[in-house]
Parts: sequence; C-alpha cells; structure tokens
Amino acid sequence: MNEAIKISDLTKSYGDHAVLNGLDFSIQKGEIFALLGINGAGKTTSLECIEGLRKYDRGSITINGKMGIQLQSASLPQHIKVLEAVKLFAKWNKTSLDKASLDALGIYELANKQYNQLSTGQKRRLHLALALTRNPDILFLDEPTAGLDVEGQISLHELIRQLKALGKTIVLASHDMTEVENLCDRIAILSGGKIAYIGTVKQLRETIQEHYNITIQTENGIEKYELENIGDALLSLLMRYKVKGEAIIDIQINRGSLEQHFIKIAKGV
Repeated sequence: MNEAIKISDLTKSYGDHAVLNGLDFSIQKGEIFALLGINGAGKTTSLECIEGLRKYDRGSITINGKMGIQLQSASLPQHIKVLEAVKLFAKWNKTSLDKASLDALGIYELANKQYNQLSTGQKRRLHLALALTRNPDILFLDEPTAGLDVEGQISLHELIRQLKALGKTIVLASHDMTEVENLCDRIAILSGGKIAYIGTVKQLRETIQEHYNITIQTENGIEKYELENIGDALLSLLMRYKVKGEAIIDIQINRGSLEQHFIKIAKGV
C-alpha cells in the first residue's frame, strides 16, 4: 500500500455551519504534502480530525504508520528544561535520542534553558524535536518556520528534506508560499470545505494559465496592471501610452506568484 493517509467523505459541522463537506483525498508515503486554505476554509479542522484531536460527523480516515505532530500552538511546564523535555518524551515513546536531528534543530544549544525562557522560534524547534521522538512515519508540521530567523528556516528546510529522504511522509500547513513551493511534492487547496485543487505546483500554474503583473513608470507616475495574454495585451497597453504621448521610463514584467494562484482558487475567483 502506497498511501500513508486516505480520507473518504470526511464531514464536519459546528451546529448548522458545515465546515467539511465530504473531503476525499489521499497522501502518498514518502511525499511532502501541503494542505492549504484561507481562514475558514476548513484546513485546521481537517488536520485536527486527521490527527485524532477532533471528532468528525461522517466519513473515514485511514492512517498507515505512526504519527508525530508539531502543533502551531502548544505548551509545556514553564520550568522544565529543554533537554529534560526531550528525554522525557523519548522515554514515554521508548525510543533513543536522534542526536543528528537534535543537533540540526539546535536543541543542545538550548539544553539547559527553561521553557519559559525560550523565544517563539526556539519553542517551535523544541516542539518539532518532541514530535520526532516517536520516530514517526508521518509527521504533521503546522507553520513550522513561523518565528524562525532565515538561518533557522534554512536549517529546518534541510532537515525536512532529510526526513523525506528517509522515507517519512510530511504533512505541512503553511502560509509561506515560497516554503510550500520549495518543499512540497503536491498541494491541496481547500475552499468551502471541499478540495478545490490537488496536484503539483507546476500543474497549478498550468491550471490557472499564465498570469503577469506589469508595472509601468512614466513621468506622470507608476501604474500597475494584471494580464493573462501578455503578447497582444502588452502591445495594446504600450500603444495607449504612445497615443497619449507619455514616454515610458521603466517597465517591469513579473509572472504571477504561487500565492496569487492559490488565492484565485481558494476564493473561487
């Protein structure tokens, strides 16, 4: 079986408000998979149902392997020391410490710090280390690099790639579209409690068609445009300036970002 997670007809409501409307999708073993959605799309509820943290109304969730979960918001006793917490979790899970992973996360540098002395980024690194103590087959990462500096983000991304190379399945929730684009094999976009898109980033770009942002600067100021057919549309745009007698000082052409494509699908535009 190549599926690490299989979701069928997953349905969840809060009172009269339907949050999940029969989700159907699967995540393959060994892939990095991102579940994306704007606020209210059902992303957090989906993850919590899959992780076993929230009951759902109907459907089935099949998990093939041990799970490790790094939550976006979590807490530990205020005065527990970092390495004490890691050793305690390892003892609970009857596993040995993975020194390479702990070193990559900078845990030994924080070893004797109490939990209440840690910054937001340091707490995230610790909670990821605790999720890894189970030696999970499937790892859930909720905004893993939020609060990390650039060096910390690069280090964590490299660790995620190493975990994938070891055959781990990684489910990622992130608002950082650059992170998603650089790390993920496939993405799913939720809209209105349903899957609006599932596939690779490349396939997403092809689905939305090409989208260009044009910035034109003249002596009268700067104007911005959005174009899909850049050939004929750009020529027509430039002719407008020629007819008006406005000299173009500078022009910039950028292809639409993943974030723009994501928003277009997520909002059903």
